Amino acid sequence: MRDVPIDADMIRLGQFLKLAGLVDTGGEAKELIADGEVRVNGAVDLRRGRQLHVGDVVAVGTARARVS
Repeated sequence: MRDVPIDADMIRLGQFLKLAGLVDTGGEAKELIADGEVRVNGAVDLRRGRQLHVGDVVAVGTARARVS
């Protein structure tokens, strides 16, 4: 698992997927989220605008990144 630092108190899920390098584009993030391929803290989340905070773990397939 990689720790990915953010500059603010929170970041949106779609933005974090790009920042962490889990997807290449916002369109890819939108599609993966809509298809239920993204998990936040172990649970599928279908909200691209979901607010993530320090300590949250995002997974796509076997790749995982933690907000830090």
